[in-house]
Amino acid sequence: MSDERTRGYGAAILAAAQAEGDQAAVERDLAVVAQTLRTSAELRATLSDSAITPERRQAVLEEVLSRKARPATSGALSMVVAAGRGSELLEIIDAAIDQAAAQRNRSVARVRSAVDLTDDQQNRLADAIKSSTGLDVEISVIIDPSVLGGIITEIGDDVIDGSLRRRLNQMRSSVA
Repeated sequence: MSDERTRGYGAAILAAAQAEGDQAAVERDLAVVAQTLRTSAELRATLSDSAITPERRQAVLEEVLSRKARPATSGALSMVVAAGRGSELLEIIDAAIDQAAAQRNRSVARVRSAVDLTDDQQNRLADAIKSSTGLDVEISVIIDPSVLGGIITEIGDDVIDGSLRRRLNQMRSSVA
């Protein structure tokens, strides 16, 4: 999928949220849905499977969202799946979140961690990123049990790997 099309769908989702008058709530919903998609390979596969009718894919998404998102969010994401873009849904959600942050003159730092970060930890991380890069960031925590310990931070194309796995690999390399 082209970046332009991804951004276009992201912009459409934000426009729908703004029309509903509750963009902040929709952004929170999008973060939850993104986390759900990241942790459920089965859901991603179902939404991407062209052998499943578009109506059935929409129904699956709406069932999942009925427990996690308000109607404005569900309707916008259902539109994406109906348009045959279920396989790109996570990229589109990320684009919408990025665009919303950009409206506030901020970037999104996606932080992968085995456990959720407290508000204090997120604030300290945002401050540390600002002092080292000069960027104002909004932290988006992605729970990823494969991280084991530490965090992996992605800001755009830049990756800062502070994971325990990376540190152990560095120690192995220095000993070898």
